[in-house]
Amino acid sequence: MIRTTLMATVAAGAALLATTSAAAQSDDEKETFGGAKGADLSIEAMEPDGGAVTIGRAGEYPADIARYLLASGAGSANLSPDGKTIAFSWDVTGQPELWVMPATGGQPKQITFKTGVRAPIWTPDGEMMFFSADRDGNEQPGYFALSADGNTELEVLPAKRGDFRRFGDFAKDGSFIYASTARGAGVFDIYRGTMDGESELIFESTLGHYANSLSPDGKYALITESVGGAGNNLYLLDLATKEVTTISKPPVADYATHTAGGFEWMPNSRGFFFSTSVDREFATLAYYDVAKGAFERVYETEHDVGNLQLCGPGDGGSYLFFKENDNGFDTLKGWHTVEKHPISLPNLPEGKYSLDCEGKDDATLMVRVNGWQTPGEIWMIDVESGEANKVFASNLAGLDPDKLVRPQVVRLKARDGVEIQGILYLPQGAEKGENAPPVLFGVHGGPSGQSQASFDAVSQYHVARGIAVFRPNVRGSTGLGRTFGMLDDREKRLDSVTDLVDMLAYLGDEGLVDTDNAAVLGGSYGGYMVNAVLAEYPGVFKAGVALFGVADWITALEIASPSLKAADRIEFGDITEEKWREFYRVNSPIRKADKINVPVLYSHGVKDPRIDIYETEVMVKTLRANGVPAPFIRMPDEGHGWRKLSNQLFYYRKQAEFLEEQFGLSDSGG
Repeated sequence: MIRTTLMATVAAGAALLATTSAAAQSDDEKETFGGAKGADLSIEAMEPDGGAVTIGRAGEYPADIARYLLASGAGSANLSPDGKTIAFSWDVTGQPELWVMPATGGQPKQITFKTGVRAPIWTPDGEMMFFSADRDGNEQPGYFALSADGNTELEVLPAKRGDFRRFGDFAKDGSFIYASTARGAGVFDIYRGTMDGESELIFESTLGHYANSLSPDGKYALITESVGGAGNNLYLLDLATKEVTTISKPPVADYATHTAGGFEWMPNSRGFFFSTSVDREFATLAYYDVAKGAFERVYETEHDVGNLQLCGPGDGGSYLFFKENDNGFDTLKGWHTVEKHPISLPNLPEGKYSLDCEGKDDATLMVRVNGWQTPGEIWMIDVESGEANKVFASNLAGLDPDKLVRPQVVRLKARDGVEIQGILYLPQGAEKGENAPPVLFGVHGGPSGQSQASFDAVSQYHVARGIAVFRPNVRGSTGLGRTFGMLDDREKRLDSVTDLVDMLAYLGDEGLVDTDNAAVLGGSYGGYMVNAVLAEYPGVFKAGVALFGVADWITALEIASPSLKAADRIEFGDITEEKWREFYRVNSPIRKADKINVPVLYSHGVKDPRIDIYETEVMVKTLRANGVPAPFIRMPDEGHGWRKLSNQLFYYRKQAEFLEEQFGLSDSGG
């Protein structure tokens, strides 16, 4: 499970934002997962003050950081079952809300208010949208439904303290499957729920099983079992007999992913398409035949296949669309399932793609593009003609798109010969050699995340001010092969930290950056990487920025939320075993914090359920006791990442001021 800035379907819901009662606070004290115990208010910290926000004038360069943060576009988007309406999230109001618009284009209409919804899901009849909402990022959501006109709202399943949920899929009758920890054993079981609020346990787990997809005829459910940060096993559950059939379960030492592309059932329920990396370096397209009880490869590729969408005429559908991840840049692909040939598709702006396809004889494909030059636009593609039409455009808040920088892919060999990779943003007109720019390393979370060519407001701001930004994909990152993703597991954890040092040295040897003027930044697992590289390799980076990162793996793994524990045993080792406790007694950053001798800006959300705020507090206290500057920003109403625009505007201005002071820049852009 990824430790990264939270972009899950759960969101801060208005129905759950009531003032916390004394009874609720008492319940908090009983919880053991992250975010349950609250903050140490004796530690001096900055908090958002609700002060006025300045944004500078349009056309001024370098632009104020607020303009980059205010640039907005479509978030998660889905087509209605009839293909006529698009529902999407949009944070133009200051937090994500649900909007609807005609698929042919037109005026969007806001239908949720003060809710913070990120991922709408249409019910099978197309009459309502299903969404989840939690309390300030605690990841324990309630389930709700809202009519397409925004006039009727239902509470489907109320939130319950300690009940972490992950939605799976709808059946044609409107029932749905989901994973939940409601049983109280700290593990995810599989439940079937109804829109009337009924819920039934249908599969009891021992650690971490998740609901993924239902067959159109309602007979089968696809469930997965977590194996490490990016791996899983795949099973077919007969909902009538409760019989479980293993579809794919590789040896633990050779685990693979089966969920990279989602699951697309044939309309006749005879089988489904998915992507899998079993016996391959990359997740390639496969088809599982229910009657045969086996799957076969359909499309081979040297890149991970993702986001499968099946639509078009026939009992089996005719058009299968998907994307390939090529070094962090997505490419759009299509395959005719009947005639067995590729489908010609138009070129779209570069970046990350999200797909949805609906309809049979009049099938249409929707693609949401989030790229280095756009924070989110929506395109509709006529499947027959291949014609593409942009129906929703992003708003760059007065920024000039021509001044945004395209990242370039950088590959190099680490000291042990492993090829590692990242994407580099260089300031326009940057010189090389003695006049090369300072550099900021931005480490992704995960560890099984990936730096990709999506819209990166903070990186673009720093690049415009003359600072190069490098987004490394150290070993353990996804998108670069199955073997590469395993190279940081367990005892090999620190090899990925060494990658950061090798990457900086390479960029310096190439004359691209000033290695004497380098800082490192990261959030979540990336925050751990900041702590680790500063402790393991003092003197390499002159400053650090660690957002909600890990200091002590023993405490972090002990109180990790159920969303993480299932994967952690493979990725990090079973912390209940003395072998791993001893390993992390030696190799956690807090054990070597006395070696950190450069300023570090720390920040954490009080309600973070994934990594407890204690992990940041202990680093702040330790560094300050050693005389090392450790400014601290505490977010009282946030969890694992900053969801609220007001908090983002406050935090990133403070971060910019800190970094530019370390880089010796006089104007902080705000």
